[in-house]
Amino acid sequence: MIEESYDVVVVGAGPAGSLTAKTAAERGLRVLLLERNQEIGVPVKCAEGVNKEIEQFITPDQKWICAEVKGAYIYAPDGTRVVMSGEKMEEVGYVLERRIFDKVLAHEAARAGAEVRVKTEAYGLIQEDSYARGVVVRSMAEGEMKRVYAKVVVGADGVESRVGRWAGLNTRLRPSDMDVCAEYLMCDIEISKDHSEFFLGNEIAPNGYAWIFPKGEDSANVGLGIGGDRSGEGHHAIDYLHTFVQRKFPHGKIIAEICGVVPVCGPIRESVTDGLVLVGDAAWHVNPLTGGGIIYAMRAGTIAGDVIARAVQENDVSKTRLLEYDKRWRKEFGKRLNTGLKAKEFFFTLSDADLNNLAHSLQGIEIQELSTWGLLMELVRRNPRMLAGLAKALL
Repeated sequence: MIEESYDVVVVGAGPAGSLTAKTAAERGLRVLLLERNQEIGVPVKCAEGVNKEIEQFITPDQKWICAEVKGAYIYAPDGTRVVMSGEKMEEVGYVLERRIFDKVLAHEAARAGAEVRVKTEAYGLIQEDSYARGVVVRSMAEGEMKRVYAKVVVGADGVESRVGRWAGLNTRLRPSDMDVCAEYLMCDIEISKDHSEFFLGNEIAPNGYAWIFPKGEDSANVGLGIGGDRSGEGHHAIDYLHTFVQRKFPHGKIIAEICGVVPVCGPIRESVTDGLVLVGDAAWHVNPLTGGGIIYAMRAGTIAGDVIARAVQENDVSKTRLLEYDKRWRKEFGKRLNTGLKAKEFFFTLSDADLNNLAHSLQGIEIQELSTWGLLMELVRRNPRMLAGLAKALL
């Protein structure tokens, strides 16, 4: 079997993997970035909304921005609309074209010095003395297996990471720990071109919500996510989406269909072990309330690349050394994820009538801070008795 050697091998070329590879390469490491699909960014498994914090990592380019969103409309089950707008857009500021955006991030990693390979899948972990020492891969183009040795292995391979599981980390999710999502790319529909829209209600999306993200003059991503434990025969996410679209856009045209799973259980308990780290969806870096994860993935990748570079240069890639990565990402955004989890768990106890009452309390008010925290605090302020449990959980 052919053998190769690098400082770092990153499995998965999504935003988390590409930022890890780019940062490590910029620090002088020999990096290999692997993607099992034949094209980076395809298939898309994302609603493609991201906030403007993305500008900290990459200069916005109209090539991969479909729309700039200035606000959001949130609809209660009875149709009551809550308007949110302002400069601080936590969850959605841009709607991306992930097919292009993910490639751009991989290109930046390559320009920084990382080697990028597509159509190359990891099939197992190389371990020595409890340390991850590389991965066994198969190139679909060449049709051969290779042993790729590395001082650090990065699992950026998404939900229920196989890389993490091979190393003994618990990456399994219970149905209640995930949202099952379905989405159509639609055209020939009437939409708000500069506002995202969110729809709540157990009939629309139990333990979740529906969304409309504009992508052009008459096109949008129209999707929803439901609790994994609410999915069943005749009640799959695609069933709810079909019903929603039939009601909302009966004459719209569907030009693409996307399905996927999002971890909504808060951050993973362990994101590192000897010679290995997990980033992005593999480490459950997703806001459990909103399902948003692109910015968290990019932040995690940047932190991981920095920590890995210094660990390799110090010739110490033990779990103890790599825990710096775990501590840094938890300090930077772990509280946001835990807040989102507490809020999600509380809102799942509310009935549609409760949600209607909350929306009524905000009528006539335009919330100037489009953030999870801003919305929650405004709701608590206006509904102190009803949301006493939520306030206690958050404060």
